[in-house]
Amino acid sequence: MQEYLEPTAILDCDHPEVLAFARKHATQDGDHRAKAVRLYYAVRDGFRYDPYNAGMEVETLRASSVLAVGRGWCVSKAVLLSAACRALDIPARLGFADVRNHLSTERMRQTMNTDVFYFHGYSSIYLDGRWLKATPAFNVELCEKFRFLPLEFDGTEDSIYHAFDADGRKHMEYVRDRGEFADVPLEDLQKTFREKYPSMEFGFGNADFDRDVDLETGR
Repeated sequence: MQEYLEPTAILDCDHPEVLAFARKHATQDGDHRAKAVRLYYAVRDGFRYDPYNAGMEVETLRASSVLAVGRGWCVSKAVLLSAACRALDIPARLGFADVRNHLSTERMRQTMNTDVFYFHGYSSIYLDGRWLKATPAFNVELCEKFRFLPLEFDGTEDSIYHAFDADGRKHMEYVRDRGEFADVPLEDLQKTFREKYPSMEFGFGNADFDRDVDLETGR
């Protein structure tokens, strides 16, 4: 279990800002479950989901960097949650899966040329003798705009994407489990993105994800 408690270059749970964040949002009161739940919501709603800034380098993925910019994509937000858990001696690791996302922005559909999101990232947290999946990617404001069902986490059950949204439309489908790791499998992630999303090499320019969401949802 020790490897799921130690800092890495990306899960920098020993960074002063990560330690301060963890202590602020999960005080010394309560057991590991209560602390993990508070950290989950602090990451889910305190940091905007922004796939247009999906950096795939150590510097942009690390937990302290997410704290600095105040936003992230599924992998970097999972990194922050897992690092914050480790900062409080709660074993945590990272899980990855390929998912078919039926709802996205027009810009994402044109750039990615697929509805499959490879290497979707989530946290896996060890609580009461079990590993539980916790997915802090979509902040509640984004869910409200897209009519997603927000993902909740109570520390007793997995928190994974819903198959349908609030209106019964297809939302997420898990198509491949890539496993769980003590750190980000960076080489595999980068290689897969180069192969599957060749157009993303040039990024999304200066596009604003929040603005595109408003256009997509008619707001």
